[in-house]
Amino acid sequence: MASIEFFPGLAGLARELRAEGDRLTEHWQLAHEVTARWVANQADLRGALREHLRALPPAAAEAIAGGSRETTTHFAWRLVDEPDAPFSFWLHEYKPQRDWWQGYANSVHNHRYHFCTTVLAGAFQHEWWEMRLDPTGELVRGARCGDSQVWRPGSVHSLTAEMFHRVARACDGTLTFLVKSRPVRCWSLSVDPATNVSRRHVPVEHLVHDLAGRI
Repeated sequence: MASIEFFPGLAGLARELRAEGDRLTEHWQLAHEVTARWVANQADLRGALREHLRALPPAAAEAIAGGSRETTTHFAWRLVDEPDAPFSFWLHEYKPQRDWWQGYANSVHNHRYHFCTTVLAGAFQHEWWEMRLDPTGELVRGARCGDSQVWRPGSVHSLTAEMFHRVARACDGTLTFLVKSRPVRCWSLSVDPATNVSRRHVPVEHLVHDLAGRI
């Protein structure tokens, strides 16, 4: 896994987040406060990340590639993920709008984890969605867009795992820096608001334990 030693510009943020200890995941507002305060004191976070990436040795670059993924709307680059930390650092590189396919950031969805996101470049239209779920939390009874905002460079926002949202569209060249918690649930949900049809998403690390029984 990628280590903080290759991103010294993020070390201060990592120290502040670690100082919150076990409270961090249970009280994610603390992570938002720490991240927003730290970002406000950075002269050029995007530039610092660029220089760190240019200086990466091959083994560290391979570690980042191995923990990252491509989605239908963006590349999610896992920059730092140390096993004993209750958080990880990511860079989301949004694809040009013409290359988007339906199904990831532009779907209405929640997450398995909490996160804070900082817009480094570009901008995107973000929507908050209000959901009415059945008692299991897996079936949608109603969906409504509650608010729509344009998020621009320098802004820091926080989402917890139970919140539903959508990135409706993004300017070409949009980049965001994320602080993610460890997963607080085993699955997430995406929803088609036109039909209220939902889909449960379980990552492969949970599915692999039952693989033998499914083949």
